[in-house]
Order: sequence, then structure tokens, then C-alpha cells
Amino acid sequence: MRIDIITIFPNMFSAVLDESIIKRAQQKDKVAIFIHDLRCYSLDKHHKVDDRPFGGGSGMVMQAGPIFRAVQAIKRKFKGRAKVILLSPQGKSFTQSYAKKLSKCSNLIFICGHYEGVDERVRQYLADEEISIGDYVLTGGELPAMVLVDSIVRLIPGVLGDKNSLNFESFEGNLLEYPQYSRPAKFRRWSVPEILVSGAHDKISAWRKSEAFKRTRQRRPDLLKKIG
Repeated sequence: MRIDIITIFPNMFSAVLDESIIKRAQQKDKVAIFIHDLRCYSLDKHHKVDDRPFGGGSGMVMQAGPIFRAVQAIKRKFKGRAKVILLSPQGKSFTQSYAKKLSKCSNLIFICGHYEGVDERVRQYLADEEISIGDYVLTGGELPAMVLVDSIVRLIPGVLGDKNSLNFESFEGNLLEYPQYSRPAKFRRWSVPEILVSGAHDKISAWRKSEAFKRTRQRRPDLLKKIG
């Protein structure tokens, strides 16, 4: 997989992309991630990429020209199609199931908005989709882009050491994950449930499924409606 990210703050990404699972995924050639400074695609001598909104109003709007030029230049670097995604609070909500869908793409291009937003022509004629990570407003699209990269890359086959670990995570099958415990079996006044130290794997599996349903019913009953 190849992921290209267009941003006016390229230095924000190193702390996330150069650590942990994403770093190992790149080292194993499971994913190639490229950060592009949008200002490099400006025709202005001061590398300006924003301007005042038509019709008046507060703030500045990111111009269409630099973004179009950036995406077109990136697409010339590889063969095949790319899905262009604009990170925006107006986009559809990002979910685990959608992360799975995107993890099967060969090329992804993320556009990180900023200021008061982007020129509407980017939405209409360049972006394939708009994605939001929640019903709140952030300073820009950089943090949402990092969230998408993290959630997508770990789903690429061969990235995680234990291929079975993906089957038992929160939101798989629209259930939250069951409670997890580690050593020691007794910590202060609290002990691990006896079933987990019994060695009875069938009973442990049934307990985990029951606890997942219980936790989902208590905390996210809306997810159970999707199961039917």
C-alpha cells in the first residue's frame, strides 16, 4: 500500500509515523507513506496556499489550485488508481468497517484541510470522499489523517505479529472487546476471574463472548442494533 498525505504542517507526522507498528510496517515494506508540503505546490512567491473567502466572512480558505496540483503530481508517481480523501468535519463518520475497506486499497491520498476549510471545488471535483473522525472540530486535518493511517495500516496483512489478534478487538462484529487481564493473578485486593486461570479454553471463549455482549449492552447499546 502507498499513502500520500498533503499538509501545510509536514513536521507534525514524524512522531506518529516513525514509531511502533507504523514504523515496523514501513520497514517490512507493507506500506510506503509520503508526506507532501502543500506550500511546495503554490505558485505564489511567498508559497501562499490560502486566501479570503468570496462573499466575506472570518478566516481564510485553502485555495483549490495548490491542492489540485499536489494531487496531480502525486498521481504521476505511481500506476493505477488512487482514492482521494478529504479530512473534514463534514465527512461521513470513520468506522472500523470503513478502515477495513480502505486497507484493501493500493493507493490513498489524504488532503488535510486547515483554516476555515477548503475551496468547495476540491470537494466537488477532486476528492472521492470526505471523512470525519467525530462530531467535533479540530484545527486541521493532520490529526484525523494520523488516526486513519494508524487504524488502516494495522489491518494490512502481515503488519501485526499475531494474525488472530484482529479477530478479538473492539467493534469486530459490532461488539466491544471483553475485559482483559495480565499477571499477577492477584493485585492488591483484586483477583483475576477464576475462569481465566482455569485452562478450560471452551469455557473461557464462552465467558469472553458473554462479557463482550454485556459490556456492549452497558456502554454502546446502539452497536447491538446493527447485529439485529
